[in-house]
Amino acid sequence: MEYFQSIDWMTMLNCFIIGGIICVVGQILIDKTKLTPARILVVYVTLGAILGGLGIYKYLIDFAGCGATVPLTGFGANLAKGAMEAVKEQGLLGAFTGGVKACAGGIAAAVFFGYIASLVAKPKIKKQ
Repeated sequence: MEYFQSIDWMTMLNCFIIGGIICVVGQILIDKTKLTPARILVVYVTLGAILGGLGIYKYLIDFAGCGATVPLTGFGANLAKGAMEAVKEQGLLGAFTGGVKACAGGIAAAVFFGYIASLVAKPKIKKQ
């Protein structure tokens, strides 16, 4: 019973709402535009990297926790954060290596689970 008393329900609600909004926008883009999921992925990661690089995305992370870090925008923000930290430590070379180091776990998980999904799922081509 003590476990449930330590849960911050407001943070959990914020996480659910922000993560849900990010996902709903992605679903609307898939349903209502001719953008492919791959292009939407690139837009989300790029947007997250830009907002992360400008220092704006950290406020969303502070508010929503994993509701902002788990979606693709959070991956982009993490790439930008890792690159900026590595530039401070290693100089220009850090701009190319820092983002990958910061996101290595996420990249490995994406490759692994993407492979598993490719074994199970049957892909469909989006109608133009």
